[in-house]
Amino acid sequence: MPAIALGAGPVRADSGDLLTTGVVPSALAGFDKAMKTFITERDISCAQLAVAKNGKILLARGYGYYSKPGTPIVRVQPTSLFRVASLSKSLTAAAIVRLVQDGKLTLGTKVASLLGLSTTADPRLANVTLWRLLQHTSGWDKAVSKDPLWLDHTISASLDVPLPIDHADIIKYVTARKLDFDPGTKFVYSNYGYMLAGRVIEKVSGMSYESYVRQKLLAPVGITRPRLGRSLRSEAFSTEVAYESAYTNKSVVDQSGTVVPFPYGGFNMPNQDANGGWLASAVDMVKWGFVFNTAGPVLNATSISRTFAKPETGVTSGGSWYGLGWNVRDNNAGGLNTWHNGSMPGTFSFLARVQNGVSYCAIFNRREEEGTPDFDSIDPILGQAIGTVKTWPTTDLTPRYF
Repeated sequence: MPAIALGAGPVRADSGDLLTTGVVPSALAGFDKAMKTFITERDISCAQLAVAKNGKILLARGYGYYSKPGTPIVRVQPTSLFRVASLSKSLTAAAIVRLVQDGKLTLGTKVASLLGLSTTADPRLANVTLWRLLQHTSGWDKAVSKDPLWLDHTISASLDVPLPIDHADIIKYVTARKLDFDPGTKFVYSNYGYMLAGRVIEKVSGMSYESYVRQKLLAPVGITRPRLGRSLRSEAFSTEVAYESAYTNKSVVDQSGTVVPFPYGGFNMPNQDANGGWLASAVDMVKWGFVFNTAGPVLNATSISRTFAKPETGVTSGGSWYGLGWNVRDNNAGGLNTWHNGSMPGTFSFLARVQNGVSYCAIFNRREEEGTPDFDSIDPILGQAIGTVKTWPTTDLTPRYF
């Protein structure tokens, strides 16, 4: 286990209450109360919450503050940028679906053929389609062969290349090894598969992954803040929060061997791009979820249907399955609940679209670590907060933040 470096702890105003910004209608006070309890119990110093119903943002909240060089106190705003980790996967999958919608490829396209990957080490690689890549049935199992997005030192030594390694190095390392199971036979979550999807987007579109997502998916619906993150605190964007972890790691961004805070150089943020590299705010992610409510300028009805389709193998657990960048479940109310979480050192995020048109996103600047309460419980906690709402407000905050 990596070494421990103490975090900053919770941030409270003189009154003992958490410092907050943004808007919380009284009818939605249950959400705010639940977040404050969650934050206090876990010593979280920076957090956000956004809640919406029927395409209207109704609550937008920032909690706590962080420091920057020359600026000791910066309050978290509803629009502050956080690393959202695997919430990025819904953007990547939608980019592939949009390319399919535009006739540039099909979901049955073979990834190895498209990217020119050798199948010498394992002929089964030829059977990995975009469907399988995006639904995590592609053949890679990090429990067996470990997640290559987190093997920087191993890959550097294996290929005899200096740190930092890049996407091409990771692909070369993985392609030289056998798959862990036959593609299409079972579900196993794969960050590497989504990293490959990012390279497909670049190859087919002729644009950088980030540019394609920002121009083709986000700009048409007025979302302009999200961007890809960077590894070091010195590289942070002006409105980006500070991240905390109890752990350290040996730097992967240079050859120094320096032990660094895990969120800052303990992993390579640019390599995470299509898998988990985006920065965004909770209001950004909630508005992004509106894209899947109905056909619009980004995705048509067929594309939305494909996004939430069951995998070919019919792999489900308790009536749920993994679509294209979203977990999906029948909600027994004539629709689907869709959600995703994100987790990396210094980050935990959760985004959900549930029955009755309600959606919400919570983001934190730390995650569950040894000795801390779990973070996954934010899902049922916010779900239960829906039940505290007697009458939903009607004032749409979207114009305030976009």
